[in-house]
Amino acid sequence: MDYHALPGIALPVTTDLIHVEQRPQRPLSLNSPAAEVMTDLRVIDPISIHEDAPLEEAHARMVSHGIRLLFVSNSADAFTGLLTASDVLGERPVKCIQERGKQRKELLVSDVMTPRAGLEALTMADVSHASVGHIVATLKEQGRQHALVVEKNEASGHLEICGLFSTSTIARRLGISLNFLRVPRAFSEIEHALLHES
Repeated sequence: MDYHALPGIALPVTTDLIHVEQRPQRPLSLNSPAAEVMTDLRVIDPISIHEDAPLEEAHARMVSHGIRLLFVSNSADAFTGLLTASDVLGERPVKCIQERGKQRKELLVSDVMTPRAGLEALTMADVSHASVGHIVATLKEQGRQHALVVEKNEASGHLEICGLFSTSTIARRLGISLNFLRVPRAFSEIEHALLHES
C-alpha cells in the first residue's frame, strides 16, 4: 500500500488542551452498560507503587494524580496488592504504629496495603453483561469503594487485571451520592474529610 503524509495545520492562539472531565459523555443511568463506567486498564496505564515504598510517598502520589487507589508491586514487578486512600488515612496506620512501635514516617506500603490474597475481582465476562446498577449493588454489598475486573490472558494462562470500578467515578457520572460506605472514626475521619476537600 502506498502511504502519504497527512496535511498539518497551524495552531491558533485559541488552541486548548482537552481535559478528561470536559469530554462530552453520554447520559448515564443505573440501566447503562457497566463497561461505560469502568476504567479500562487495557488502554489506560494503572498507577502503581512498590510495596517497600514509604507510605508518605504513596499518599503524595495519590494526591498528585488525583486518585484514591494504587496498584502495588514487588521487586519482580509482580502484582502483590492494592493500597487505597482509606488504607492510608484510616485505622491501619494507627494500629501498625501501636502494635509495632513504628513512627508514621517509618511506615511502608506493605504495612497497610491489602495483599492480593485478600482481594476479590469480577470477571470481564460477567461485567460485559452487567449494568451500572449491578456494579453499585456489588460495591454496596461488599462495602467497598473499588472493584477489580479480571480476564484470562490466553497466551500466559494467567488472570490479568484489566479494569477497575470506583464509587467516586460512578457517583460523578450518575450525579448522585453513593455514601453507603463505612467512614473511619476519630482523627482519621477528619483526615479522610480533608482529603476529599483537597
